[in-house]
Amino acid sequence: MTTAPDTLARLEATILARKAEGDASASHTAALLVKGPAKCAEKFGEEAVEAIIEAVRGDRAALTTEAADVLYHLLVMLAAQDVPLADVLAVLEAREGRSGIAEKAGRG
Repeated sequence: MTTAPDTLARLEATILARKAEGDASASHTAALLVKGPAKCAEKFGEEAVEAIIEAVRGDRAALTTEAADVLYHLLVMLAAQDVPLADVLAVLEAREGRSGIAEKAGRG
C-alpha cells in the first residue's frame, strides 16, 4: 500500500507539471491555476463545505470521495501561491508531540 506522503507528493508533482504546462484546454488543474489564487481558494472552500456536509450526513463513502477532492484542491491552492507541500509538512512535524492547546497558545 502506498503511504499518504508518497501519494500527496506525486499529486503535488502532477499539479506543478500542469501549472508549468499551463494548457487550460487539456487540464482541469491548469484551468484552475490560470484563473488565479482567488479562484483556487474558492474551489477549495466549496470542496471543504461538501466534505463537511457528508461528514454530518454520516456517509463514509461520500466523505471519503469529498476528502480526496479537498486534498487535491488544497494542493492546487498551495501551488497557486507557490507554497510547497514540504513547507506545510514541516509545520506539521514541528507541531508533532505538542498538544493543540499548547500549540495555539504559542502562536499568539
